[in-house]
Amino acid sequence: MTNIVSVGVGAISPADLVAVARHGAGVRLGEDAVAAIARTRTYVDDLASAVTPAYGISTGFGALATRHIPPAMRAQLQRSLIRSHAAGSGPEVEAEVVRALMLLRLSTLATGRTGVRLGTAQALASLLSAGVTPVVHEYGSLGCSGDLAPLAHCALALIGEGDVHDPHGVRRPAADVLAEIGVAPVELAEKEGLALINGTDGMLGMLVLALDDLGRLLKAADIGAAMSVEGLLATDRVFAADLQELRPHPGQAQSAANLRALLTGSGVVASHRGPDCNRVQDAYSLRCAPQVLGAARDTVAYAAVVAERELSAAVDNPVVLEDGRVESNGNFHGAPVAYVLDFLAIPVADVASMAERRTDRFLDMARNAGLPPFLADDPGVDSGHMIAQYTQAAIVSELKRLANPASVDSIPSSAMQEDHVSMGWSSARKLRRSIDGLTRVLAIEILTAARALDMRAPLQPAPATSAVVAALRKRVAGPGPDRHLAPEIEAAVELVATGALVEAAESALPAPLS
Repeated sequence: MTNIVSVGVGAISPADLVAVARHGAGVRLGEDAVAAIARTRTYVDDLASAVTPAYGISTGFGALATRHIPPAMRAQLQRSLIRSHAAGSGPEVEAEVVRALMLLRLSTLATGRTGVRLGTAQALASLLSAGVTPVVHEYGSLGCSGDLAPLAHCALALIGEGDVHDPHGVRRPAADVLAEIGVAPVELAEKEGLALINGTDGMLGMLVLALDDLGRLLKAADIGAAMSVEGLLATDRVFAADLQELRPHPGQAQSAANLRALLTGSGVVASHRGPDCNRVQDAYSLRCAPQVLGAARDTVAYAAVVAERELSAAVDNPVVLEDGRVESNGNFHGAPVAYVLDFLAIPVADVASMAERRTDRFLDMARNAGLPPFLADDPGVDSGHMIAQYTQAAIVSELKRLANPASVDSIPSSAMQEDHVSMGWSSARKLRRSIDGLTRVLAIEILTAARALDMRAPLQPAPATSAVVAALRKRVAGPGPDRHLAPEIEAAVELVATGALVEAAESALPAPLS
């Protein structure tokens, strides 16, 4: 465990979510959360003993909300809710996603708006801190009434049922693992089953993780574009600040500034920068890189605003208000998050598409400014990076399909009580696949551009792009006869995904990339 994140009444920060989800940080409830949970639980207890039915406390759920449940059956009601809603199917969801949704549900519990008991919230915190991860499946959420099935599988573990991955990653029965970490299975009381499953936590968690990924990947995309500009003997004049200011989009300015920094001191660019240079009308994939990468940054910035708002939300139904009222509401509808998850898939596909076009130019001797066809060592005997571009093309084609929104679809459920749903979980799942595809496309562009820059010797790349090539060469050899290419691609993918290539570039720059 690297550190402890305090979960209070206020919003969880994106950095804290990443620390818990990706880096194994533990959690604890803040004093303000302990007080808020204790205070609002008294309101639920009062309603539970009242004669008038209250939804989620003394009634059934969804289309069955008209049935009043007597006190003797309410523990069974909550337990049955969790068991029946833990109906996921398909492959297991990644551990980081499960930890993210657990943390976000704990964050909502900590607001005191859900009416759970303190011990229930503390049990959830204990699972996170111990590194116990419930088994959650790919299919089961419609993104409305919350991510019901995924959260129900987490709640199932709290009551000592179903399977979890223990702190060593071994899949085992929850009851056995809870006993080992000293957590007693929770006996759910009124309102608690519903409070544990009625939130947008899965889709929000995946949004925050995607934003973390894209912060690195868009810098890597700038690096790939800069290396391609060098390797294809394109001009850097189009990235001048005064030209960019004519179209004042903030993301465009950021990307152009990165490209200027990355290309500063390039011997390759300087070799054809004289007054006789006629390279002022490079192909769009080179000339328009800041416009596309900038628009992607602006989209990410908007998505981050939505994520920040949602991180400040207390999503539950019904919700406990400060004056003690418990009111039904529609805040569990995932539309706000679903829309931006779908939105992000568009620039992800487009950034990848532009990177693939630059790679293809490197391989075509009619367009690569004097390099051998396919960057092959002995063209005809060797194929060079010919099929690496095929891999890019296959991924880009899939990314275009994944850019089709899931949130425009809706299948009514719960006997037409839930007659419009967001499909936000599906939006989030396809965005994760899109981000993986973008990582691979960028890795292949950088791998190809590095090979081209080596072939431009004795001309020297810029210090920043030289540092990227040097970092890559620690894992992948330079130009030569054909080798098994797949391991080299995977090495480049890892270096892009971890941010190692961004760090290499920044090590040669006076300031970090923006």
